[in-house]
Amino acid sequence: MSDALHIVCPHCSGINRVPTSKLSDGGKCGRCHQSLFDGTPLELTGSNFLRHISKNDLPVVVDFWASWCGPCKMMAPIFTQAAAQLQPHYRLAKVNTEIHQQLAAQYRIQSIPTLAIFKHGQEIARQAGAMQLPQLVQWVKQYT
Repeated sequence: MSDALHIVCPHCSGINRVPTSKLSDGGKCGRCHQSLFDGTPLELTGSNFLRHISKNDLPVVVDFWASWCGPCKMMAPIFTQAAAQLQPHYRLAKVNTEIHQQLAAQYRIQSIPTLAIFKHGQEIARQAGAMQLPQLVQWVKQYT
């Protein structure tokens, strides 16, 4: 592992170099000075999606969801709990497929919720359906 990781700021999308030894300390963005990790999932859009999945050295776990989806609503607090547990070693993010239909089509999301793990811009795992917290955390850790 290198001496530093590139971490994309969840607030301004600036790219920060964070020494691996300081990763657990969290850190602040060099551009906007806000926290790089706040224990909550990041909302991704069509304009910032590619930057976050391809420029982060951390694996990015994306929840593709919709507001009308019952299992998505059930899983939302679980995904937030997972973010609190898995950060700063993973970035958890959400994409609202109702609003960002082009992203859902581009990544061939056929059912929701669908979770996908990206590493350096490449999808390395995908799981459709809601999960409980222990299964979600175990699933993420087995692919990274």
